Amino acid sequence: MIVVDTNLIVHLTITGERTPQAEQVRARDGVWAAPLLWRSEYRNVLSLYLRLGKISLETALDLAADAEARMEGQEYSLEAGAVLRLAAVSSCTAYDCEFVALARQLGVKLVTTDKQVLAAFPETAVSPESF
Repeated sequence: MIVVDTNLIVHLTITGERTPQAEQVRARDGVWAAPLLWRSEYRNVLSLYLRLGKISLETALDLAADAEARMEGQEYSLEAGAVLRLAAVSSCTAYDCEFVALARQLGVKLVTTDKQVLAAFPETAVSPESF
């Protein structure tokens, strides 16, 4: 099991240049976990693609359903204290710290492309390339 950030879920479910990288991570460890926050972040990406005319509403709904099915049973709620303690000792957002807090709670790595998270939490976060 690993914790993945929303970007990795996006790269896996929406075909693009980073899809092969996300597929390699999935092949190495197929049990992906994330805080419930990932759903809102993912929907925000879909809404951006909708506004830019890159996808239709029907496609967005299909992508959301696919991503939610892939993450079913591996979504977690976190205590505010765990997230805020990490935010207090870093320059990362509380959103980003949710993923770090979950990885620490589960005792697993966080796979992320976020350079700020990678720099702030090197003992927890790893890049897809390093993973």
